[in-house]
Amino acid sequence: MCLHPRPVEPVPEETVRVARAAFPRGNRYLLMRDELGAIFEDAQFTHLFPTRGKPALSPWRLALVTVMQFAEGLSDRQAAEAVRARIDWKYALSLELDDRGFDASVLCEFRARLAEGAAEELLFDVVLERFRAMGLLKARGRQRTDSTHVLAAVRRLNRLERVGETVRLALNALATVAPEWLKGQVRPEWADRYARPFDDIRLPKGENARRAVAERIGKDGFELLGALASEDAAAWLREIPAVETLRRVWVQQYLRTPEGIRWRSDEDGLPPAPREIDSPVDPDARHSKKNSTSWLGYRVHLTETCDDGAPRILTRVGTATAPTQDDEATAEVHQDLRGRGLLPRIHLVDSAYLDADLLAISREDYGIDLLGPARRNKGWQARERTGFDQSNFEIDWDKEHATCPEGKRSLSWVPGTRRGKPVVWAQFARKDCGACPSQKLCLRHKPAADGRKPRKQITLLPRERHEALKAAREREKTPEYAREYRRRAGVEGTISRAVRICRIRRSRYLGLEKTRLQHLLSAAALNFVRLSEWISDTPPPEARVSPFSKLMNMPA
Repeated sequence: MCLHPRPVEPVPEETVRVARAAFPRGNRYLLMRDELGAIFEDAQFTHLFPTRGKPALSPWRLALVTVMQFAEGLSDRQAAEAVRARIDWKYALSLELDDRGFDASVLCEFRARLAEGAAEELLFDVVLERFRAMGLLKARGRQRTDSTHVLAAVRRLNRLERVGETVRLALNALATVAPEWLKGQVRPEWADRYARPFDDIRLPKGENARRAVAERIGKDGFELLGALASEDAAAWLREIPAVETLRRVWVQQYLRTPEGIRWRSDEDGLPPAPREIDSPVDPDARHSKKNSTSWLGYRVHLTETCDDGAPRILTRVGTATAPTQDDEATAEVHQDLRGRGLLPRIHLVDSAYLDADLLAISREDYGIDLLGPARRNKGWQARERTGFDQSNFEIDWDKEHATCPEGKRSLSWVPGTRRGKPVVWAQFARKDCGACPSQKLCLRHKPAADGRKPRKQITLLPRERHEALKAAREREKTPEYAREYRRRAGVEGTISRAVRICRIRRSRYLGLEKTRLQHLLSAAALNFVRLSEWISDTPPPEARVSPFSKLMNMPA
């Protein structure tokens, strides 16, 4: 299909008359069309369409339908039906009342164009620009970030089901694109072995029997991979996604040994969670656990503004695999916001998003005050609130020594690395520690085998990181910190709305790329809803409080 951009048509007179009669007080879509026009234009999508071919449907309409679809949590069929049946949608889309709309598959094709054209953020960015043009979105304000889990559109398979399904999906893919070649490669017994999904098959329960089945499947998989690697097979067959998934799963689950093929055990080295493929249907989905929540899928990070007297606007959406920790996303959030020209002055986060490095880097590289609960000292003294922890030692960075609470100076000052990050080890003399009257408040070492006296060693971060972490911990004790940090709690309400309105915790699609597109469209829809509420002076929804809590909070 080709695209020849056309201007947005005005709303037909008959549609205006009927819509005004049906909604005398207006509604969200009438208000947005009157105040902001169509929001999107055909010219914004020209790079996604060829210049020759059958004329395409107006992409500005498809974009607006997509945003309204996600704003109401509708499926493609429901959205297409709404275009045909709802007066307020026809008003927003400049359609005649008798317009028959389009087939639901058009919306799927439009999203595919966005993904293939690397334009996943286009709709989100256009809505953001509307906020910026209205003076509602500015840099150097306050923003807050939090994350939530996202369930993949597949279920987690056990190891035996996983390898069996991987072979079955590869065979089905090859049977579709190269049936004649595949028919000459497969064994007759494969027809029964891989005819049905493995979660429908009664698999053995005994460990030895399951291992035998797994190794038989492993031989079949290696035989298929060997046939694909031969000169008789076309090179493009090896590039089929299901075949590539087969290769990756077999590397993770099997070993070739002189005795034959062996199913990997813990001793052989199974892949860690961030790398292990849990389902061949969605190879990007990963398993993770946070507190009591365990899931297979992804993790989404939402960043929004939280300034007084302005609407709450989502400025950044990030989708990652489930095992990706929150502190790994902090630098990405800041880098992305700088690219958009929307860096905040204060960034409110929970403790998972910050550490000493991030506190210093955020201030030095981005000019951002990363505000949140600093991570606690993990020493037993700090946990039990007895004895001398690291905060009780005085550090002289210029003279490179530490002084303990009893006034003894460290004997050595040795720079090094721990877990790939620079540290400094300050070590005290054995004679000082051995004769110290406060030894039990400082040391819990077992007596050395050679009878030598114990000695204290503290591990310090580089000066800038150490002082940034110390300052953050001190600031938490102030009432100003408590007042400022109270704003962060509002992001929980944003996640709640995204879950209830846009179903953001369940992936509609397979793969990280399409899930990311879903989250960006959901964010654009949520911003669309908030903009309509701001224009109509609709107060934001209040936090839900149970009747019992209301009763207990009532004055006596």
